[in-house]
Amino acid sequence: MKDMFNLDGRVAVVTGGAGLIGFALAQGLATFGAHTFIADINEESAGRCAAELTAKGLKCSAIAFDILDVASISTGISKIVSKAGSLDVWVNSAYPKTKEWGLDFKEVSTESWRTAIDNQMTSYCLCCREAAEAMRSQKHGSVINLGSTYGMVGPDFSIYDGTDLTMPAAYAAIKGGIINFTRYLASYYAKDGIRFNCISPGGVENHQAPSFVENYVRKTLLGRMAKPKDMAGAAVFLASDASAYVTGHNLVVDGGWTAI
Repeated sequence: MKDMFNLDGRVAVVTGGAGLIGFALAQGLATFGAHTFIADINEESAGRCAAELTAKGLKCSAIAFDILDVASISTGISKIVSKAGSLDVWVNSAYPKTKEWGLDFKEVSTESWRTAIDNQMTSYCLCCREAAEAMRSQKHGSVINLGSTYGMVGPDFSIYDGTDLTMPAAYAAIKGGIINFTRYLASYYAKDGIRFNCISPGGVENHQAPSFVENYVRKTLLGRMAKPKDMAGAAVFLASDASAYVTGHNLVVDGGWTAI
């Protein structure tokens, strides 16, 4: 049974791999044996993250990657396949935001809304297509998208009381779209042996205001916010043969937030 989680010999890519959640996912995949590429628009940060994992004896590389540029996606995949020999796992974890990301919904301009949708949802869709087409000849592959609990349920705005935080409307639209588009892709690429699944995190610790953390934890069954590493196990499962019969699924990792 342990071998079902073994990723030795597989090549994985994590977009936004130098980010809070992305780095945890990259470390998890590399720990279980995958040659993991940290793909990030910030090449310097990607290099530091890759060096940190390499120093731990893990097989990891860095690559500059702009998910907003189709040419960059295509060129990046070609470089990865040329260097590593295949592409077996693709994780979309990048999180590009507009400058107006935290504005109240009624204040968001049409231009900002369109940019946000294009930056996140469209980029994920294009990455999925390019990755899947690279995997097609192999007749296997696993693509994992980062959704969110707020792509599933409406926000409880009371948890933001007393803070300058809010839940952007575009985020709900984007993550809901990504979750269902993942189901579409699972159906479309099933004949090619490529699986598509989502991980939907709950709130992740990131130095938020104490009042927000207290409000959030009060509504969470396990009594805490998530740590980035809580998402790594889900990624390893969906990337490996342990989930060989799982596709079109949204794996919710939220401590029970959406259970009540």
